Amino acid sequence: MTLLSQPAYDEALRKIERCKKRGLRGRSLDLRNLGLTMLPPEIGHLTALTVLLLSQNQLTTLPPQIGRLKALTKLDISKNQLSTLPSDIGQLTVLLELDLHANQLSTLPPEIGQLTALVSIELYGNQLSTLPVEIGHLTALKYLYLHGNQLSALLPEIGRLTALKNLNVSHNQLGMLPPEIGQLTALTQLDLADNQLSALPPEIGLLTALTQLNISHNQLGMLPPEIGQLTALTQLYIYHNQLGMLPPEIGQLTALTELYIYHNQLNKLPPEIGQLTALTQLNLYNNQLDMLPPEIGQLTALTQLVLATNQLNMLPPEIGQLTALIELYLYDNQLSKLPTEFGQFTLLEKLYLFNNQLVTLPPEILQLRSLVHLFLHGNTELGIPESILGPTVDEVYVGDKSRKEPARPADILNFYFTRQRGGPRERCE
Repeated sequence: MTLLSQPAYDEALRKIERCKKRGLRGRSLDLRNLGLTMLPPEIGHLTALTVLLLSQNQLTTLPPQIGRLKALTKLDISKNQLSTLPSDIGQLTVLLELDLHANQLSTLPPEIGQLTALVSIELYGNQLSTLPVEIGHLTALKYLYLHGNQLSALLPEIGRLTALKNLNVSHNQLGMLPPEIGQLTALTQLDLADNQLSALPPEIGLLTALTQLNISHNQLGMLPPEIGQLTALTQLYIYHNQLGMLPPEIGQLTALTELYIYHNQLNKLPPEIGQLTALTQLNLYNNQLDMLPPEIGQLTALTQLVLATNQLNMLPPEIGQLTALIELYLYDNQLSKLPTEFGQFTLLEKLYLFNNQLVTLPPEILQLRSLVHLFLHGNTELGIPESILGPTVDEVYVGDKSRKEPARPADILNFYFTRQRGGPRERCE
């Protein structure tokens, strides 16, 4: 211990002594953010302690006396510098919550499996490359947070944690999932983002309680048909993968409200997409779509539709049935015209059409009375000068100090239609 850390140690001792004098009333001890490099062994005298808070210190180890705190139900040692845990940790058999996030742990002791009362364990932001098989003994566990480690595999024993509701193993190095993952039938949230998964096991379809599934930023080339069994899903995030198609079973996910599939390689959508009638947000940005199925018009709950950066050269007239749309992003495609049904988007506030090949606009676009943002830049055949189009998207949204106000959609449309011979003279206010 250095001279600089001595005051923190002494302060901890004083707090421990005060807690001890309180007897049964001293059930909670807060030693957070003291600058502790060592926990006094006297901590072991507080056998009635139920809550011990040690976060935001500089602890590199815990004394074995920690194992004497057999009444502890909550232990927070997050944001320290722990590289190991003492085996004595296994004596805390009534512990319900254990927070170890943001340390330097590379392994866990086998004794961790003795904490059979644990409901929540937070291990994210460490350096774990593997888990002990004893982790499978924690059968009361409901919340397991392992994101931001170096795990390359999940043990089959993970399947014993049948009470799990939330499992986060994102930002690791997982190359595959064990089939035992399908035994976690109580799971409602599963986060597998930012790994190296190239496939999902068919057992994924057994997780029928899932409401949120994040498998973004992996290397998935396809989804198993069993994905259609996850009928409780409301949020599905599969962006930044290598998907070339969606299985028709995707249409069975009728509870979905958010589906993000951007940055993939989709060249078409299955007609079953139209069965997702609860969808409010559909993001297909940066794929290879050259057409949309007419069934897209069945998604009448959509408020946001992102189709930008694809290869669309036309839109089906059925798109006009999406009358709840507030935001429609179609930029960076190959559209030469818009269907007259565009006039049905009376709630639309944002319409991004820049960098297409539009040669004309339908008069019905004047019916979009709710429009706040209209970007038509890069459609030179329309003959609308930059001075009328106003600032680009980047000039409006990128940066803080130099942001500009977008042009009024009414001004843009009035200019365009007053120049059209025989075109409507109605003004869009």
